[in-house]
Amino acid sequence: MITNERRPTDLKTSDFFYDLPEELIAQHPESVRDNSRLMVLSREDGSITHKRFHDIIDYLRPDDVLVINDSKVIPARLYGHVEGREEAKIELLLLRQGELDTWECLVKPGKRAKIGSRSVFGDGMLVGEVVDIVEEGNRIIKFDYDREKYASIYEVLGLIGLMPLPPYITEQLSDNARYQTVYAREEGSAAAPTAGLHFTEELLQRIKDKGVAIAPVMLHVGLGTFRPVKVDNITDHVMHTEFFSVSEESARVINDRRARGGRLICVGTTSCRTIESVADENGNIRAMSGDTGIFIYPGYKFKAVDALITNFHLPESTLLMLVSALYSKEKIMEAYETAVDERYRFFSFGDAMLIV
Repeated sequence: MITNERRPTDLKTSDFFYDLPEELIAQHPESVRDNSRLMVLSREDGSITHKRFHDIIDYLRPDDVLVINDSKVIPARLYGHVEGREEAKIELLLLRQGELDTWECLVKPGKRAKIGSRSVFGDGMLVGEVVDIVEEGNRIIKFDYDREKYASIYEVLGLIGLMPLPPYITEQLSDNARYQTVYAREEGSAAAPTAGLHFTEELLQRIKDKGVAIAPVMLHVGLGTFRPVKVDNITDHVMHTEFFSVSEESARVINDRRARGGRLICVGTTSCRTIESVADENGNIRAMSGDTGIFIYPGYKFKAVDALITNFHLPESTLLMLVSALYSKEKIMEAYETAVDERYRFFSFGDAMLIV
């Protein structure tokens, strides 16, 4: 498992708090993906510029490499009942796949998910049995379904599962594809890598035509990315691990572009955490896969990432700490205050920020 060396800091979780009016939490995506707003933060001159997302191409150079996370969100939320007790309702969120059809799941209510208990979903299309209890009270559940009728559990989930929208999104999503990047490929995420939601196929093609390389990596987004920080000193926080993979081809492309003087620009914090997990001390990217629990906060020395495209994150979150590490806490909190004043839209379906 990959983690970063913890660095002493006087920063407290409360240092990353900001006031956010509830009406600025985006409940639905922009009607056109790349028409969302874009705040550009220049670390060179400290300026803040307001653009539209499709203007991102103006900030990219021909030798740059754009690193994207091509993990695909699965319809990971299931509603069912305890076997033989239809009144005993149960809710699952599939977090991480283990061997065969075994998954780590978040279960509500947990008292109905003791070891050996079985639950039924989709009128019996899927049955899950609790086989273990892990940290934070999550359950390991072994699923069973008609394997002659369905090619995989993903096919079953596509029929009976719901997209796992964050709890702060209270409106129904009319099109599940809008909680999916246009380049999503590897099934396994319990949440979208939301910075990538702003890209269209046309914008990506224009970026390629400009000479920018696009290198996919994969990190299956789980609760580790969004788990709230419940400790006062941020160095006491422990990240959940998430599975990642970087191919030989993507590593080659990234290293080639960096050797030519191009910048490595990550689309989203998940791509950033993946790159920093596989970079050596000289910034060279290694092809590898495994688990990462890397926690990036102010004081962290970036090894490879030069710039970041990201959304606006929750107060006191590890994601806000990560972007503060790339620029500075003071500058990021100032930018967030500006975003509130300028009525930017926040969180998963909200607007974007480019830190260059």
